[in-house]
Amino acid sequence: MNRGQLIILLFLAFSLLLTSTGVVYSKYATRKQFVALQMLRAERDAIEVEWGRLPLEQSTWATHARVEKIARKRLKMHIPTAEEVVVVKP
Repeated sequence: MNRGQLIILLFLAFSLLLTSTGVVYSKYATRKQFVALQMLRAERDAIEVEWGRLPLEQSTWATHARVEKIARKRLKMHIPTAEEVVVVKP
């Protein structure tokens, strides 16, 4: 083997080493990004579940019976009797 062929052989071996290292790194980076994507999808799903619960919770807190109960207890409100009703005419 002459000197030129040896240089080409070394260059090709070095290129092969660099290329294989690049492929391994690329595969590692892809897997890392895929794991991050899966985590983000799981977080999105959890947020969507919570978002679905919020309107139910809001409707529960805003029921007429609950509002009336709080108005009676905390604000000491009551339904006015006929004597307490005042009609104002223009």
